Amino acid sequence: MGPEARVVTAPRPAFYAARPGGWRDWWTILHPPYTAWHLSYVVVGATLAPKTDGGRLVATLVAFFLAVGVAAHALDELHGRPLQTRISSGVLVTVATIALGGALALGLIGVGRSGVGLMVFIGLGPVLVVGYNLELFGGRLHSDLGFAAAWGAFPVLTAYFVQSGRLDITALLAAAAASALSLAQRSLSTQARYVRRRAIRLDGTMTLRDGTTVSFDERALLRPIERALRWLSWATIALAAALLAARV
Repeated sequence: MGPEARVVTAPRPAFYAARPGGWRDWWTILHPPYTAWHLSYVVVGATLAPKTDGGRLVATLVAFFLAVGVAAHALDELHGRPLQTRISSGVLVTVATIALGGALALGLIGVGRSGVGLMVFIGLGPVLVVGYNLELFGGRLHSDLGFAAAWGAFPVLTAYFVQSGRLDITALLAAAAASALSLAQRSLSTQARYVRRRAIRLDGTMTLRDGTTVSFDERALLRPIERALRWLSWATIALAAALLAARV
């Protein structure tokens, strides 16, 4: 390695991760910016429906928070400990089971209002949550398209159906937009995770056309990636808030 080679000193496993231990582990495991990002898709789907019922929207948000924010992330941590928390495996399994059960219960309650078609979403949800995060089915769901479908399109389509009892071109276009945003998220976050969790040495040298040599370290490499992730999460949240305000 050249003189510019730099040792990466055990960075946090994610830019939002807190120091391991106690309640901080629960903050980290919730992936706050990403959970808020994907819950925003629920608001987008609900507010694009012809009519938006506040009670149904709140129930859908709670269900997705339990399924995605809690259960999915608990299973993800169970599978390989990517966030390096100290939460025991038994607690992770228990929390995931209770949270997913709560989400399913809310879904079943909603069938009476939204129609039996909601059963399709209720059945598909656990398959996506468990299959993606535990990399079942040979890891087929744990892919770029699997992520886009599960965490982008699915919340939009489910929320829209809960409100209207049907899907139409508006729902499909919104789902396509959420999928595209999710693909962008995965592309950026995959690179950030790779650097944060796997790199131990970084040779940061770049030679410009004028002959100038610029050195950079792990922070310089991650900064534009994670800045983009932060702004994308805030942009999606703001969009959802604007659509909700328009309804109110």
